[in-house]
Amino acid sequence: MAKKTEVKDYIRTIVDFPHEGILFRDVTTLFADPRGFRMAIDQMLHSYAGERIDKVIGLEARGFILGGAIAHQLSVGFVPVRKKGKLPGTTISEEYKLEYGEAIVEIHDDAIQPGEKILLVDDLLATGGTAEAGIKLVERLGGEIIGCVFIIDLPDLGGRKRLENLGMDVTVLCEFEGL
Repeated sequence: MAKKTEVKDYIRTIVDFPHEGILFRDVTTLFADPRGFRMAIDQMLHSYAGERIDKVIGLEARGFILGGAIAHQLSVGFVPVRKKGKLPGTTISEEYKLEYGEAIVEIHDDAIQPGEKILLVDDLLATGGTAEAGIKLVERLGGEIIGCVFIIDLPDLGGRKRLENLGMDVTVLCEFEGL
């Protein structure tokens, strides 16, 4: 077995999942390996060393795993951005477009205080729609996104460019061509 030296080495590709023609980039193999998981968290934090970060937001669902670990490492709060109807308190919501249809994400209306510096975290950057919705939620609450960090970018889908066009600092650990 080849030695794993990069985060990308820990990610498995599953062909034709969830349907034919898709190459699914599975980060659960990365999460399951203590060395790989530590490497990913450390690298995700590297670009933001020395930055003031008040809270980390994680996008449902794998962003919760990463965001929780990063928030713990930074000794800051963690805030989930969830699908509509999953949070128990008073929320604000943001609708965004998917490949086929639309979706809505929500955040508690008291989760971010005006002026707080926020790091947005998720596992995969595809079209950028979910991340953009998360950014809009934070900004509506008066928070400032200081960066968006992802393990994987699928550059063919344009998400990074979309977020950069919004003025966001985007960090990715690896890229995979195609869908």
